[in-house]
Amino acid sequence: MPLLRSLRARITAAATLIVAVVMVLASIGFSAVLSSEVRDATARAAETRATELAQRVEASGTAGIADLDDDIVQVVDASGRVVAASEDADDGPLPADREGQVVTYDGDPVLIIVEDVDDDADTRIVLAASVDGDDATLATVAWLLAASTLLVVLVVAAVTWWVVGRALRPVGRIRREVDDITADRLDRRVPEPSSGDEIAALAITMNRMLDRLDASATAQRRFVSDASHELRSPLATMRQHAELARAHPDATTLDDLAEVVAEEGVRMQDLVDGLLVLTRLDEQGSQRRGPVDLDDLALAEVSRLRAAGLTVDGSAISAVQVTGDERLLGRIARNLADNAARHAASRVAISVARDGAQAVLTVDDDGNGIPPEERERVFERFVRLDEGRARDAGGSGLGLAIVAGVVRASGGTVSVGESPLGGARFTVRLPASD
Repeated sequence: MPLLRSLRARITAAATLIVAVVMVLASIGFSAVLSSEVRDATARAAETRATELAQRVEASGTAGIADLDDDIVQVVDASGRVVAASEDADDGPLPADREGQVVTYDGDPVLIIVEDVDDDADTRIVLAASVDGDDATLATVAWLLAASTLLVVLVVAAVTWWVVGRALRPVGRIRREVDDITADRLDRRVPEPSSGDEIAALAITMNRMLDRLDASATAQRRFVSDASHELRSPLATMRQHAELARAHPDATTLDDLAEVVAEEGVRMQDLVDGLLVLTRLDEQGSQRRGPVDLDDLALAEVSRLRAAGLTVDGSAISAVQVTGDERLLGRIARNLADNAARHAASRVAISVARDGAQAVLTVDDDGNGIPPEERERVFERFVRLDEGRARDAGGSGLGLAIVAGVVRASGGTVSVGESPLGGARFTVRLPASD
């Protein structure tokens, strides 16, 4: 990154510019106020001196005016004629009409002060107060302000550059560490500063993101491995029966081979369908949302299980409507019903009720239940407890994972606990329609 475009350079430039503008404006304001105060002080002092001289002339005449060697003073009459003047006032008449203004007299800047000697203003004192000292003072102050402004700006620039560089140093370390992290090195983490500031919070957040990416990548690798294994099993079964039929035609029949292929094909189709559903849920694809009668979905599963010869209690199903994708919500009811039927000893119970703003779907069975330590894990993909690992138990380990994914995408929750029938109870809570 070019140095001039770096955040450090831009912050330094901005801080320096702001301080420079503030210092210049403050210096100009200070100079203006100081100049006004100095001029006022000189004017007050000159007015006091002019008053003293007017009183002297009024008391003893103009005889002593010529002896003044430190003042530029003239005594003028009503017509403007100079009656008396001090030694330094010999360069012509002072401009009495420029009272209170700075003029040039004898090559020097002076402030003109006019004071009446008596009440009828026939005689006036015209005093020229030198402002050379004022100008020298103001010039010195201006140079000091300019030098101090430049010094402050340079100090601010240097300090800002150093402070920002020190503050951003952890960002550089974080950037270099992240730059080295690749898909196969997601176990690495960025250093977390102990400062407790925003940069430390950024490092902590980034490490949490890396944790999630690492967990996602690990789950993806496990998912691909499990999916490959699950797909390999039916393919291997079909291949074995085909090779057996080819090598020993008398050991099997075409009907037996067709039955095996059909069964394993259905298993593969279910597995692929489940994977596609989970992929769409992972990608958070758009769903066809609309009003869905949850009780109708539950009653359909009750009828299906009863047709298969199971004893199913559906008496606790009441009318409740939710909003969502009817096809995906039907997956919830179907998968939970199949899971209960697979593990039940003889009875299954399905209920639907409304609990405040939530619709509650409950599926019970009288099987062996699920140990407490396994109740969270059963919703992971390709997880089958020991009871369900036999191939004749059916299922691919995706049914409950699909349930969890659909429920989560629909804004609900799913949990598993003990059933009053003695087995497992799966409880799904979804936002109910108004």
